[in-house]
Amino acid sequence: MKFKKVVLSAVFYAVLLEGFSVTAAFAQGQNQFKNAAVVTAHPEASKVGVEILKKGGNAIDAAVAVQFALAVVYPNAGNIGGGGFLVYRNSKGLTDALDYREKAPGKAKRDMYLDEKGNAITDKSLYGALASGVPGTVDGMVRAHFKYGKISWKKDLQPAIDLATNGFKLTSQQAAELNKNKEGFLKYNDYKPAFVKDGLWKEGDLLKQPQLAKTLRLIRDKGRGGFYDGPVAAAIVKSMAHTSGLITAADLKDYRAVWRTPLKGSYLNYNVISMPPPSSGGIALLTMLKQASSFPLKEWGFQRDSTVQLMVETERRAYADRAGYLGDPDFFKVPQKALLDTNYMLSRIKDLNFSKATPSSEVSEGKLPVYESEQTTHYSIVDNQGDAVSATTTLNGSYGSLVVVNGGGFILNNEMDDFSVKPGTPNMYGLVGGEANSIIAGKRMLSSMTPTIIEENGQLRMVVGTPGGSTIITSVYQTILNVLAFGKDMQSAVAAPRFHHQWLPDEVYVEEGAISPETRKNLEAKGYKITPRGPMGRVDAILIRKDGLLETGADPRGNDTGAGY
Repeated sequence: MKFKKVVLSAVFYAVLLEGFSVTAAFAQGQNQFKNAAVVTAHPEASKVGVEILKKGGNAIDAAVAVQFALAVVYPNAGNIGGGGFLVYRNSKGLTDALDYREKAPGKAKRDMYLDEKGNAITDKSLYGALASGVPGTVDGMVRAHFKYGKISWKKDLQPAIDLATNGFKLTSQQAAELNKNKEGFLKYNDYKPAFVKDGLWKEGDLLKQPQLAKTLRLIRDKGRGGFYDGPVAAAIVKSMAHTSGLITAADLKDYRAVWRTPLKGSYLNYNVISMPPPSSGGIALLTMLKQASSFPLKEWGFQRDSTVQLMVETERRAYADRAGYLGDPDFFKVPQKALLDTNYMLSRIKDLNFSKATPSSEVSEGKLPVYESEQTTHYSIVDNQGDAVSATTTLNGSYGSLVVVNGGGFILNNEMDDFSVKPGTPNMYGLVGGEANSIIAGKRMLSSMTPTIIEENGQLRMVVGTPGGSTIITSVYQTILNVLAFGKDMQSAVAAPRFHHQWLPDEVYVEEGAISPETRKNLEAKGYKITPRGPMGRVDAILIRKDGLLETGADPRGNDTGAGY
C-alpha cells in the first residue's frame, strides 16, 4: 500500500477555553504511516522533520531540524535560548540520553532570590535576565549531530533559517499569546523585538524574525562557535545588563551538554527507557509504572475508582521522593540505584488503603536502602530505519524570561526558577524542592521532563513525551497506561482527559471530562480533594503497531501535528 504524506493538526478537534472536548476527525489510516513519522507542537516544525527524513536524514537529523524550526515557529517554548533532554534508540537497540539542560551562571548564589528577611522574591527567578540559566540547546544539538547525524549540519539548519527569513503564519493561539505578552516584552527589553507589533497580531499574520535568521546562519556556518562565541555571545552578555543578569562570556564558552546513561525499567513485559537526573521524570515514571504493574488495571478499567486511586497514590509518593532525593548528579549524590530498587519501589505502595486517601502530610520521601512553565514542548520521531528520538525542550515559563537578546532575536529561559529558590518554597508550578536542588554555580536545575521510549520483545513500540511543568510526569504515565493497560490507540490515548497529583499541595487536579462525576464523588468520600483546572500537557507520541505502521498521536490541546510518509 502506498502512503501519501499527510499532515495532521489539532484543528481537527474542538478545543474549549476552560477545558476541551475531543471529537475524532481522522479518516481511517490518516494518522498512520509506513516509513517514518514526526509529531511536534507546530505543523511547520513537523513538516520540516519529514522533509529532512525524505532527503536522507535520520531521526537525529530530523530532531536537529525540528529543534531549530521550533525556535522559529513556536517561540514560547521551542528555543535556542533554553535547554532540554533527548532519549535516543537506534534500530539495533542501542540507547543513549543527552542532557542539554541549562546551568546556573558562575555568579549564581544559593540565596540570590531571597530578600533580607530570607523570604523568596519569586518574580526575580521568573522575569528578566536574572532568571536565566546558561542555554544548552545549541551545544546539545551540535553534539547529537556529531555523534549520530547522517546528513550535513548545514542541511539540518537551513529549514529553520528559511522560516525565520521568510516568515510563517501565526495560528490564532499564537496571535493571542503574543498580544498577551506585549507589555512584558516591552518591559524587559530596551528595544522592540520582532514579537511586538504596533497594533495587535491576528491569525494568519506573517511573523518574520531577521535577527534570529542571522543567528541561525552563524550557527549553521560555525556550529557551537556561532552561538557560544563571537557576536551572538557578545549580544547575550550585553543583554544581561538591562535586568541585572549574571551570564558571562566565560559561562557561555564553558557550557557543555552531557551524554548520560538512560534509565531502564519495566512495566509488565515492556521495557521502558527514560531520562536520568537531572531530570526527575525517568525515576518517577519508572517507579509509578512498577507500582502500577502489581495491580489489575485492565480489569478495573479506565479512570474507575480503584484505578484513579492507585494512580494518585503512586504519583503522591513519587513526587515526595522527587522533592527529597533528586537534583543534579554532578553536584549531589542522587541515590538512583536505591530509588529504582524493586523492593523499595513496591514497599512505597504497601500502605495504600483503598478505603481512604493517604494524606500527603503522612507521606515524606521514603527511607532508602543503604547502598519542573508548563510551556515546554516535546517532539517524537521515528525514521525509516526504525531509529527513534524522544526529546523535550523548554524555556520554562511561556516565552521564558521575556528577554529577547538584541542582535540575536531569541528568547532567554527563566529556568533558574526550577531550582529550589528556598528549600520548602514552591516554584511556579507549586513543586517543592529540598537541598538536593538548591542553587549552586554551574549546577543544572532539576526538571520534570520525561522523554521516553518503550520496547516490546526487543522491538520499538512507542515514543512519547510532553510539556506541562509538574504535570509532565503524570501525563506521560497516563498516556503509556492508556495504551498498554487500557488498549487505546495512540491518538485516543493522547487526547484522553487527564488528572494529576504531585504530593503538595494535597489535591487531585482534573481536566474537564476527566474522572466521571460518580467516581469523583466516591473519591471525595474517601478524603480526596478534587480540583478542576485547565488542560494539562500536550503529549506528542508515536506507536509502532503490530502491523508495522507508525501511528501518531498529536495532542488536541494545542496546534500539535503529526506528519509522515
